[in-house]
Amino acid sequence: MIEPLEYLPAGVIGFRAVGTVEASDYRDVLDPAIDAAVAGPDSVNLVFVMGDEFDHVSFPAMLEDAKLIRVPHEAWGRAAFVTNHDVLGAVATAFGGLVPGEFRVFPLEKQGEAVAWVAEGARLHTR
Repeated sequence: MIEPLEYLPAGVIGFRAVGTVEASDYRDVLDPAIDAAVAGPDSVNLVFVMGDEFDHVSFPAMLEDAKLIRVPHEAWGRAAFVTNHDVLGAVATAFGGLVPGEFRVFPLEKQGEAVAWVAEGARLHTR
């Protein structure tokens, strides 16, 4: 499942993956939040955490993830991916250059730094 992160700075949206991430998590949780951010005056500034409580992403959820390409490139500000999963971090780093806006991978112990970095971008990146 995807759960919203609480107590984030203004202009930052965030989520945590717990257990199995399903396609419905994108449709019910992630997509509406991103759509609301796109509709607003500021860029999409996102923190996504895949910690120890994360298990896996279902194939239908992977397809939903691929649909994030529909978000206009100019809408993205900063995105931080926070994980200690070596393979996920390596894949995210490898494909980070393809992500619109600014993108960084952070280890779990630096989640606070990830949020601060994204929040700094929220102040800098407006449309």
